[in-house]
Amino acid sequence: MRLDDYLEAAGEEAVERVREIASSIHGARVLHVNSTAFGGGVAELLHTQVALLNDVGIDTTWVVIQGSDEYFTVTKFVHNALQGAETPWTETMVETYWERTKENARELAQAEDFDFIFIHDPQPVGFLPLLADQGRRMGRWLWRCHIDLSTPFTPVWSFFEPMVNLYDAAIFTMEEFAQPGVRDPVLAYVPPSIDPLSTKNVPLSKETTFEVLHRYGIDGSRPIVTQVSRFDPWKDPIGVIDAYRLARKEIPELQLVMVGSMAHDDPEGMHYLDLTESHRDGDPEIHLLTNFQEVGSLEVNAFQRASNVIVQKSLREGFGLVVAEGMWKEKPVIGGNAGGIRLQIEEGETGFLVESVGECADRIVELVRDPAMCARMGRVGHLKVKERFLTLRELEDYLRLMASLS
Repeated sequence: MRLDDYLEAAGEEAVERVREIASSIHGARVLHVNSTAFGGGVAELLHTQVALLNDVGIDTTWVVIQGSDEYFTVTKFVHNALQGAETPWTETMVETYWERTKENARELAQAEDFDFIFIHDPQPVGFLPLLADQGRRMGRWLWRCHIDLSTPFTPVWSFFEPMVNLYDAAIFTMEEFAQPGVRDPVLAYVPPSIDPLSTKNVPLSKETTFEVLHRYGIDGSRPIVTQVSRFDPWKDPIGVIDAYRLARKEIPELQLVMVGSMAHDDPEGMHYLDLTESHRDGDPEIHLLTNFQEVGSLEVNAFQRASNVIVQKSLREGFGLVVAEGMWKEKPVIGGNAGGIRLQIEEGETGFLVESVGECADRIVELVRDPAMCARMGRVGHLKVKERFLTLRELEDYLRLMASLS
């Protein structure tokens, strides 16, 4: 993967801006640390960005922390708490967090020095205080928060906030996510992005799209609504099914496709998949699919391109890459009126923001019945993603931040 590959999708100016700012820190050593190599938006972003950073002369490494079932159960509670849920937070949970964090930090302490260390989300945030205590601070430390931190559960956030204040920079998707107690780091606001050249986003032939639909028993001649997301209470899969059932009363031929990847750092995923399957109640027009059925990036691409409407009915959302993915494919998107989704959807222009099951159902019916509106919103959405939410823009933001810190 090379920067020049993006000339057509992102434009020559975007390519040259990245190359110019990268030259100012050429040869810098960068480390990215997160909790999973597959199944989440962070992993998707890093697969692209690490390759491109290396291509422009930034020596970049990506490390995935090692965890246990108990540890990832604790960090899932943390994730939910930081998005506003009241969760348990006990001494035993704190001990579990520190035990595994110390083991991972010991391995990092043996690594060579880096100029910039990006720590993604709360799982590895404790690395810095541990290494600093050992005199192994290395270079500049940047905490990248990908989740909606606008209303965190105080007991859990109070545990993490002092650690975040040790960092040189804290990066949030939008200003409303930055907590007032984060005062010491440089604050940066960087929305995530999609890779237009990834298997999930490249153009597909009609033949390939038809073959994928046929393989999974989906009728391409009938209207399709699709949500792609983890099976997680914040993504509201139950509410999506309820909205679909209301819409189907008006449009009997409607089909629903729900796709999710089961990430190893998400122990709740299987539970919410089971709950969603139970709520589906055997309905053959609701297609519930995961990587267990060999659904990957190509299949997601085909489902989104075949859809009349993309839905992302999140109750909390750090960003929601699938919103930008749907818009890039010139589809109207119905999103929950939450967090980073509001950065992407322009009400009535690229889709609709909704607050309830009933409102979501009404918008589905409205869009399916009005192909001209869908086409108009799709064109506007595609242009907006090209301007604001492609991977080179996010890469440029990171490079400018690193240059300012150096």
